[in-house]
Amino acid sequence: MQASKKPLKYGFLLLPNYSMLGFSSAIETLHMANWVTGKELYSFCTISYGEREMSSNTGGVAVSDYLTCDAPNDLDAIFVCGSSPVSKNENQTLENWLKKQAKRNIGLGGVCTGSHLLAKAGLLDGYRATIHWWSIANLRDEFPQTIVSNHLFEVDRDRYTCSGGTAAMDMMLFLIGKQHGMSLASSISEQFVCERIRTHDDPQRIPLQARIGTGQPKLVEAVQLMEANIQEPLSSDDIAYHVGVSRRHLERLFKSNLDIVPSRYYLELRLQHAKKLLSQTDKAINDIGNECGFSTASHFSTTYKSFFGVTPREERKKNHNNVSIPLQSDRKKRQLWKK
Repeated sequence: MQASKKPLKYGFLLLPNYSMLGFSSAIETLHMANWVTGKELYSFCTISYGEREMSSNTGGVAVSDYLTCDAPNDLDAIFVCGSSPVSKNENQTLENWLKKQAKRNIGLGGVCTGSHLLAKAGLLDGYRATIHWWSIANLRDEFPQTIVSNHLFEVDRDRYTCSGGTAAMDMMLFLIGKQHGMSLASSISEQFVCERIRTHDDPQRIPLQARIGTGQPKLVEAVQLMEANIQEPLSSDDIAYHVGVSRRHLERLFKSNLDIVPSRYYLELRLQHAKKLLSQTDKAINDIGNECGFSTASHFSTTYKSFFGVTPREERKKNHNNVSIPLQSDRKKRQLWKK
């Protein structure tokens, strides 16, 4: 989708028990793009199947603007707003309707678990896509032709999928940035009091217990110890002692469940924390290194580059370059709340 003088028209297909947070995060972002610029850059409508009244996961009832049978023909994209967990009710008519939209070259997206319906209709075959972390494994197993990631969102050609929640806002900010420039996206983020715009490379924060199940409490306890001791890292012997297992048993737990040794997992945890601080704070690089358990600046820089391919200084410069100059517009106009 390229920048255009013509407003882009998006449709939001609401499935039963759709995620209210995911849906509102998406439409609020589009609304704010119009409000900040004082122009109609986007218009959007709601669509449902069967009946106009559609209940969200919070119990609120929305009256859709259209049914699928009378939806506008000039939409630029349709976003399927799914429920969590995934609803696996068969609806071949709805799948056929989505296939028809794809044949008309309308972009298709999924919010929260909306990706599941698109994949079920074969509309994500050969595409990179994501879904809420709760359903990632099922999506991979059921639809091997879809390239499933654990990222917050994926934009692959004319397919736009996100993990739901506030990731819908990140995805919309990304699309707005592509279509109208990152300065606008940054201004919208400021109005929402967002500390940063997350990118499509950002992974979902998947709870460890969701990844390995509940059968390894000692492993979960060990990781929690690591997360609580970033600045002053514990040795593997110390962790094993506090968890109540031998060091060898601790290493077996990490290797069999996470395919990594404890020391490497701990190091990656510290480096990921350092990357977050570099991108989200203005702290001095040396201070960040110390905060993440590195005793010298050279050790921090060398280790960071070995893992990420860039030095901490280059990482910060890269993130700084991604932040564009905010829109130069009238301050009164950009106030979110009017007196």
